[in-house]
Amino acid sequence: MSNWIELVIFAVLLAAFAVINLYRLCKGPTPGDRMTAGDSMDILITCAMVLFAMYTGRTILLDISIISAMLGIIDTMLVGRYLDNGRWRKK
Repeated sequence: MSNWIELVIFAVLLAAFAVINLYRLCKGPTPGDRMTAGDSMDILITCAMVLFAMYTGRTILLDISIISAMLGIIDTMLVGRYLDNGRWRKK
């Protein structure tokens, strides 16, 4: 029974972090801050999927969370390169 209590505590903390992160995503002073908040939100969503997979016992959610994490990394690299204003381009 204590495992379920730990899962509930983790879910509440995850929701609190998501609310704080959503504020930074909307009110970020720079695009870099918004990009970092978006990446953090992707990590939080992946953690929530893993938590829900543990709660329900469905292993397919773990596969989906791994794919989501991989796509989040690619997205962060692409947006970071876009915000870099072409510094990596050879002139």
